[in-house]
Amino acid sequence: MTIPIEDGELSMLPQLPMPIDNAEILSRLVAETPWRADTVVVYGKRHLQPRLTAWYGEAGYTYSGLTLHPLPLTPLLAQLRAAVERATGRRYNSVLLNYYRDGADSMGMHSDDEPELGLEPVIASVSYGATRTFILRHKRSKRTVKLDLTDGCLLLMAGALQAHWQHGINKTAKLVGPRLNLTFRFVN
Repeated sequence: MTIPIEDGELSMLPQLPMPIDNAEILSRLVAETPWRADTVVVYGKRHLQPRLTAWYGEAGYTYSGLTLHPLPLTPLLAQLRAAVERATGRRYNSVLLNYYRDGADSMGMHSDDEPELGLEPVIASVSYGATRTFILRHKRSKRTVKLDLTDGCLLLMAGALQAHWQHGINKTAKLVGPRLNLTFRFVN
């Protein structure tokens, strides 16, 4: 399903086809991943990221003063990457896993516009677990788009979207369970 948006491409698939059910994928990835609690630089100040992360793939990646060295893809992550590539028709060589343990974990507004992602990065985002609201805000017009990212959904951000929009996940006081988000990308 294409989501109408100016200055970029945005589409969503309600369920990524996988031979393993969503609950098992979530459980295995949470248990098998060597999670990191990293510090990033935002507006010149160091902050502990309000979520846990892990970086896998073929290339290193740097954002907000943090350089990630890749771990080799596990068989489950390779299977997920293949499913995402089939669903999107795009190729990915790396994936960032973000583990939101509860509503207190979040992701500040940002764009995935680092030089190693190229001029028009393609980001394929797969969510497992609790539904969280994904917020996109246009950099010039300040138009806001909110999407509920549900268990098993695939969101594709492409074209000039990263140049013109920021996105994030706010904290919530609502009682929400764990959520895992995998953002597949091609790093040059």
